[in-house]
Amino acid sequence: MATKKTTKTTPAKATAKAAPAKKATAAKSTKVAKAAKPEVPETADLFECACEAKPAKKCAAKAAPKAEKKSRVTFTVRAEIGSKVFLAGSFNDWDPTAKQMEDKKGTGEFTCVLNLPKGKYEYKFVIDGVWCADCECPDWVQNDMGSMNSVKIVD
Repeated sequence: MATKKTTKTTPAKATAKAAPAKKATAAKSTKVAKAAKPEVPETADLFECACEAKPAKKCAAKAAPKAEKKSRVTFTVRAEIGSKVFLAGSFNDWDPTAKQMEDKKGTGEFTCVLNLPKGKYEYKFVIDGVWCADCECPDWVQNDMGSMNSVKIVD
C-alpha cells in the first residue's frame, strides 16, 4: 500500500508542479503581450491624423498650405524700339522666350513684372536673340558660360 500511496502522491505532485509552470508561462506571455501593446498604438499613431484623435485642433495635413509671400519685382531695360525683348533667369529655368517684356509707351523702355518669393535670382535679358546682362544692376556673378549674370535679391 505504501507503494500505491507513493505512486498516487508522485503524480499529484508532478501535476501540481506542472500547473504552476503553465501559469508562469501564461504570466510571461501576458507580460510580452503588454509590452507589445504600446508598440502597436505608437506605430498606428504615425498614420492617424491628429485631428481625428483631438478634434479641437486643426490638422496640419488637412489644412491648406500657406502661400509663400511674394513680392512684385519690376525688370526694366532700354532697347531699340520694335525689338523683341525677353527676360530669362533662374526663376523660369533660363527659358529665353518664357517672359516677353513690353514697351508700352513705345519709347524703347521694356518692362515686365514678376511675383517672386524671397530669394536670390540670376537673370539676363534676351534682346533680338542676344543674351545681355542688366547694365543698371550693381550685382553680377560669373556664370558657367564665362559671361556675367545680373543678380536680383528679393527680401
